[in-house]
Amino acid sequence: MSQLFSPLEVGGLHLPNRIVVAPMCQYSAEDGRATDWHLIHLGQLALSGAGLLIIEATGVVPEGRITAHDLGLYSDDTEAALGRVLAGVRKYSAMPIGIQLAHAGRKASSQAPWDGGQLVTPAEGGWQTVAPSPLPHAPGEASPAELDEAGLARIREGFVDAARRSARLGIDLIELHAAHGYLLHQFLSPLSNHRIDRFGGSLENRCRFPLEVFDAVRAAVPPTLPVGVRISATDWVENGWEIEQSIALCQELERRGAAFIHVSSGGLSPRQQIPIGPGYQVPLAVEVRRNIEIPVIAVGLITEPEQAEAVIASGQADMVALARGLLYNPRWPWHAAAKLGAEVSAPRQYWRSQPAGQKSLFGAVRIGQR
Repeated sequence: MSQLFSPLEVGGLHLPNRIVVAPMCQYSAEDGRATDWHLIHLGQLALSGAGLLIIEATGVVPEGRITAHDLGLYSDDTEAALGRVLAGVRKYSAMPIGIQLAHAGRKASSQAPWDGGQLVTPAEGGWQTVAPSPLPHAPGEASPAELDEAGLARIREGFVDAARRSARLGIDLIELHAAHGYLLHQFLSPLSNHRIDRFGGSLENRCRFPLEVFDAVRAAVPPTLPVGVRISATDWVENGWEIEQSIALCQELERRGAAFIHVSSGGLSPRQQIPIGPGYQVPLAVEVRRNIEIPVIAVGLITEPEQAEAVIASGQADMVALARGLLYNPRWPWHAAAKLGAEVSAPRQYWRSQPAGQKSLFGAVRIGQR
């Protein structure tokens, strides 16, 4: 029996298999509002046969978006727009749907990747970015404004408000984005956090604001709604955030009621030296999983079904997440099930697509000819 296609409980949420559609920014919203692109994009992924779909990084305040075209969940209009998309997707798919709530910090106000991804200054139509310390992400960029207590409170409340809106929309799971060099990660890393108050300096102080955000979100939504965190387990930069600190953070998150940890890496500094290769981030997930009891998601160039199966079967992680691989092949879970001798959920309109000689890919399906 394939372990990749075995069920899993995450904070009380039942997942039919261990494949996760990772959050993937689309830069296709209108003033934070989800559009028909999101209906098409999420709709096809919701028919993929994965066990869980997580909606892209969603700004909790307007200035927390990576670009002016990022998805947001900070107003009645953005909530209504996402609700319309979710209603369309759910009409045809029972796949559990999560959302990643985020604030980009000093990496906000940027161009979309296909336009170069550079910082857009207020004079160029962007906005003033904020961060733990007035340190730019890359040389030559304008410095972000250092957050004061009022700014921190506003962002914390933004996460809470977005979480409550997520609960109203019937979202099945919330992931807080503390990875890839965005705001919560910026607080964690000594490379981006040079504060001398209670939010900077020691590991305990650097973890303080991300933990305050987690606690506030966890308290704001029903206990049956799982809340987890995506982390960058290392900055891949000397004297930066690294795996030992990540383990300490994850242990504290578990103690506070986190339902899962999603392990990624990098994104904080252009000086990062990443040893990219198949499954290059899986060892980081292994280290985290050795030190906590809650489920761990591994991600990072997991491209082949046998590779994903080995990650789960060997106990390296509890789930595997795919991003670009599912953009390239939105039916990746179908093909994985066929290779591994498993079954996958598919809409009945597609049942006739099962290749001749393929046994029970979609379960006990009998299709007549017409």
